Amino acid sequence: MDSIFLLVPIVIIFIAVAVKLFFWAVNSGQYDDLETEGRRILFDDDAPRTSGKDIPAQEDDTESAPSPQGPSREQN
Repeated sequence: MDSIFLLVPIVIIFIAVAVKLFFWAVNSGQYDDLETEGRRILFDDDAPRTSGKDIPAQEDDTESAPSPQGPSREQN
C-alpha cells in the first residue's frame, strides 16, 4: 500500500511529460507530412548520389602491366 503513494505521483509526472512532448511534436511540425517519408523509402531516386569517397581512385597500370616484348634477357 505504501508503494502506491510513491507510484501515483511518478505516473502523473510521466503522463504530464508525455503530453507535453506530444504537443511539442505537433506544434513543431513533426506530423505535418507523413506520406513523403513512406514513399521515399519505397521508390528509387532518379539520380544516384555519389560522393568523393564512393569513387575508387584510378591506379597507374604501367608498373603492373606485363611488357609486350616479354621478359628481357641480358646478353653478356
